[in-house]
Formats: sequence, structure tokens, C-alpha cells
Amino acid sequence: MFRYISLFVVLGLASLVNAQTDTTIYQVVEQMPRFPSACEARDTTVEYKQKCANQAMLEYVYQRVVYPQEAINENIQGTAVITFVVEKDGLISQPKIVRDLGAGTGLAALSVVLKMQEEKLRWLPGKQGGEAVRVQFNLPVKFKLKDPDPFLLVGRDTVYTTFEKPLDFKGGPEALQTYLDSALDYPTSGNDSCQMGQIDIQVLVEADGNVRILDLTDYNDLGFDFWYSAIDAATSTYGKWESATYNGRNVNAAFDLSLSFLPTTETCSTKVDAFITAREVADAGVVLFNEGKIDEGLAKMTEAVTAFPKDAQLRMLRGQAYLNNSQLSEACEDLTLASRIALVDWYDAVLPLICR
Repeated sequence: MFRYISLFVVLGLASLVNAQTDTTIYQVVEQMPRFPSACEARDTTVEYKQKCANQAMLEYVYQRVVYPQEAINENIQGTAVITFVVEKDGLISQPKIVRDLGAGTGLAALSVVLKMQEEKLRWLPGKQGGEAVRVQFNLPVKFKLKDPDPFLLVGRDTVYTTFEKPLDFKGGPEALQTYLDSALDYPTSGNDSCQMGQIDIQVLVEADGNVRILDLTDYNDLGFDFWYSAIDAATSTYGKWESATYNGRNVNAAFDLSLSFLPTTETCSTKVDAFITAREVADAGVVLFNEGKIDEGLAKMTEAVTAFPKDAQLRMLRGQAYLNNSQLSEACEDLTLASRIALVDWYDAVLPLICR
């Protein structure tokens, strides 16, 4: 009798050792691994917990995966697949790409799984016969480009960028220019110092025809009197627009207006001529630069900047040319000064890189 009991004990111990040292990686088990979720603490069915775990896993993945810009540019869409092993203790191991769409999508998906490893995130391990076992898990990660929204949010305003019929000034562009020429008043305060320059205004023409100002850029530091004049001219276009439409209804749309201020007194005529000439010279320089005549183009732009060194538009033209020609210190000087004059943040991202 004792011999049988001893044999039974030995056999039982052997089975326990085999279970503890089992290194088999299962493909399918009675209870598959589950991503950790809040539902595990609830007294619910396994099916409900699995569904909840899948939802939590999707949220984890798609909050962290980054769609590679190269894949976006190449319009690459589809599903990458990462495989890994959920160990008996719930940690994951052996992550690798098994389906790669290219253009960095496979690595983007893999990085999410590596993040799980780094965070030591513990899954509920798979079980076979009531015992935790190692299970291979395949994680599909979808990359799908969303259709762009037909509008942008500018502050609290919804501004449409896609239309059935675009925003139009009644009578067309020539009528708009004629109207602005008559509506724009040069402030008399500017005549003494021969102030001149350009102000760009972005107007929002609302669905009901109302006209509001979205943005104003003063390239020549003209000041408040000129701003008010530009705003008055822009908002006085109320009722003179054909509204933009989308899906059969009128929608908000933006329009950019460029307003030039030139002094009206005879004593400023020489400076006005020089101002107009400087712009013509700068434009000619841009053409030469784009034709590959780099030095000639930059020389023309420099001639214009020398004549009007505090003109932000001229500085931007030359600064961008310097940047395209990898002349970073020169680009830094021009674009920094232009940003200060016009009070714009357009170059905030690039200035720290070129102004080293």
C-alpha cells in the first residue's frame, strides 16, 4: 500500500514540475489573454470582460500610434500586424512585425507594443486547463486616412474651406478692387512722415452675410490709425458678397484682402515712387532667384531691403530666399526682424533652428 502511495506522490510531483516548466507557446487556448481593463473588477461574464478588454486595448493603441508622415504622403492605408507572446505572469515578450504596409507603418505599430513592455503593462494571461500558459497574440493596427473636414475652427468660428460654390464679391475681383480703392481712406496723420505700406486683412463672411475681421497683418508698423481705416474698408463690404455654399446651404468663408496705403501729399511723391520701385525690384529678384540665378536674385532683393529696411514683406522675401539657399544666419536676421515688425508668429517654429 505504501508503495502505491509513494508512486502516486512521485507522479503528482512530476506533473507539477512539468506544468511549471512548460515553455510551450500556444496559439489557441481555452481562455485567451485579455488586455487589462476596469471591467475585470466587475462581477460579469467572461464574454463581457473580453469585449471590455478589447475596447480598452483599442483605446490604448490608437491614443499612442502615430501615422507616419511618409505613409500619409504616399496615401498608404491598411492593417499592420504585430505578434507577441503574453507570458504566464501577464507581461509581453518577443514582439515583432508580421505584416508591414511600408513607409514606417510597421515600426509605428511596433512602437506601441514596445511601449507596453516599457510600462510593464500586465495582461491577464491565457489559461489552459485552469493554468496560466504562454500564448501568442496577434495585434492588428489599422492605418486609415480620414477624409479632411470641410472646415477649420478659428477660435470660436467655423470657417469652411470646401465649397460647392466659393465666396465671391458681387461683380468679381475687379469690382472688389475698385470698391476697396474708393472705400479705403489714407489717415491724414500719416502725411507728415510719409507713412506707407501694406496691411493684409482676413475677413470672415458669415452665412448670413455679416462681415467680421479674423486677422490683421501690418507689414510696415503703420499703427492704429491705419488699422482702423483698413478695418472700416473691409467691414464696409457687408452685403456685397455672394455667400459660399456647402451641402446646399450658406456657410462661413474667409477671404484675404491686401490694402495698400500711400500718402496723398505732393511732398511724399518721391518716397512713394521709391516705395513702388523697391517692390518691383524685389519681385524681379524673386524671379531671378527662382530661375537659378541665385546671386543676381539676392542682389536685387538686397537693393530693395536697403531702400526700406523696416519693410517686413521685403525682409520676408529675402529671408525665405536665404533660407532656401541654406544661408541660415542671414535668414535668421531677416525673418526675426520681419516677425517683430509685423507681429506675426509664422516663423516661431523655424527660428530656433536657424538662429543658433
